[in-house]
Amino acid sequence: MSIGIAAQNLTKVYRRGTEEVLAVHNVSLEIKAGEYAAFIGPSGSGKTTLINILGCLDNPTSGSLTIAGRTIFGQKKAVSERELTKVRRELFGYIFQKFYLIPTLNVLENVLLPCTFFRKEDADGYAVELLQSLGMEKRLNHLPGQLSGGEMQRVAIARSLINRPQILLADEPTGNLDSARSHEISEVLQELNQRDGLTIILVTHNPELAKTAHRIVELRDGKITA
Repeated sequence: MSIGIAAQNLTKVYRRGTEEVLAVHNVSLEIKAGEYAAFIGPSGSGKTTLINILGCLDNPTSGSLTIAGRTIFGQKKAVSERELTKVRRELFGYIFQKFYLIPTLNVLENVLLPCTFFRKEDADGYAVELLQSLGMEKRLNHLPGQLSGGEMQRVAIARSLINRPQILLADEPTGNLDSARSHEISEVLQELNQRDGLTIILVTHNPELAKTAHRIVELRDGKITA
């Protein structure tokens, strides 16, 4: 079953010398289990900072974050760094604008990379199954340099799913792709949400991709404006 997220008054302040940059300002929202939400807004609006906090990749300066009823960040309760690592590994899958594939590893090896230190039963078989579901069954032994941009992003998606996450975070997953490849990835994300019930939180500048989500959340100057 997918897991929901609740954020309350999240704020993130970055300090550069004596200067303070308010990246996220007093944001409260809920992402329901199985929801597909898209965060949009101009560059510097706080989208990536917010998704990083929701995905436990960054700590808020203040505010609270609850996942499946468990407080991850908050004034009274907060998990340890060791527990955070477990939360990231077991609950989340991450897709980024850059593919971050290892050029000397083939497709199958890249997908299995997150299993290096934590290998689940039948990871190899599941990796092949994921790649087949993404139309990459004929590319298992290819190196990243032999793939198109869309194919590389499909490998990155398979890698993000190898630990069977319940929440998928995608930060500009089509940012490096042309319109045709962007459409391919859009269809993949919709299918993962509709077929598998995967909770998806997306950051994008692509209005067509954003429209495929259940809900669009607009940010500006670190605040939710719509």
